This record gives sequence, C-alpha cells and structure tokens, in this order.
Amino acid sequence: MTEAAAKPRIFGICGRSGQGKTTLIEALLPWFHARGLVVNVVKHSHHSIDLEPPGKDSARYRAAGAGEVLIASPYRYAIVRELHDAPEPPLADLVARLTPADLTLVEGFTREALPRLEVVRPEEGRDPLYLTDTAILAIATNDAPRLHDAPAIPLLPLADVALIGEFICKTVGLSLLDAHTPDN
Repeated sequence: MTEAAAKPRIFGICGRSGQGKTTLIEALLPWFHARGLVVNVVKHSHHSIDLEPPGKDSARYRAAGAGEVLIASPYRYAIVRELHDAPEPPLADLVARLTPADLTLVEGFTREALPRLEVVRPEEGRDPLYLTDTAILAIATNDAPRLHDAPAIPLLPLADVALIGEFICKTVGLSLLDAHTPDN
C-alpha cells in the first residue's frame, strides 16, 4: 500500500445486469496495479454462493451446521459464513474483514451510501440507475449521445480505463503521485 489506510477508500461500480460492471473492474485492476496500488474488490450477489460443489468437504461441513468454513490451499483461501436467519452484514463490516488496501472497489451494494460510477450501455434499452440514485457521480458509457435525461455529471468513455481510474482516485482522495508509475 502506498498510503495509510486509516479509513478505507471505497468506490462503487454499479449498473444494470449485463452492462459491463465486471468487465470494467477487470480492466481497472491492472491499471491500478501498474501504479503500485493495492485494490480489493467486494462483489455483491443476489444468489447463493457455493465455492465447492455439493458433496465436497466444505459444503458437507456447512450442511452439517458449521457457522463458518475456511478453505485454504498454498494458492488462496476463502471463508464462507452461513447467515442462516441473520441479516446480510453491512458493507462496512465486510470491508473490515479484508486486508487493508489503497482502494476497495465495490460491485453492487447499491443501497449503501458510497460514491459510485454507473456503467450504462444505452443500446441495451434498460432504465439506468442514475435517474434515481444521487450517489452516482459519473457515468461510464460507450454511447453518450444516446443517453436520455443524463444528469449534469461527468460522462466517461467506457473504453478509457485511465480516465476512469483517475476519476476514481480523485474522488476518493487517492494520490497517484505517491504511487509507483511504470516506465512506458
């Protein structure tokens, strides 16, 4: 990490299903990494999460009543906690479980109060979130002229990863001057 992480810097990427949120985050990660920044990602899903198929050890432990199962290998580990009847934890609690980083990108969690950018592909014909979500500070789009009722917020070209990355850094107060910039 390049800067002290007293308060985590969190920025959301939102949009309707199929708009390209995951693809954008996937493109941003190497851009941040090339600048010496450590970035965590929190992904929200409305579906059940199974890291191992039914019948494998961790799934069997969960089915037998384990409250939390940690799966570890020499390459990675994952913790799966059963919520049973407990409410879904707030984003702040989940971020607090992560190793400190320069930035945490969040896909989803649109009900949480955090600055966010919406990915909008007008050709999909779906109502964008920016029409009702005031936390959206910018729109990343591949077709700005087709946006209807676009608010007075920045419209960023979806293909311009550097511009989007710089916007995120500026928004969360993350200076790229302190980070390592690769020689190009």
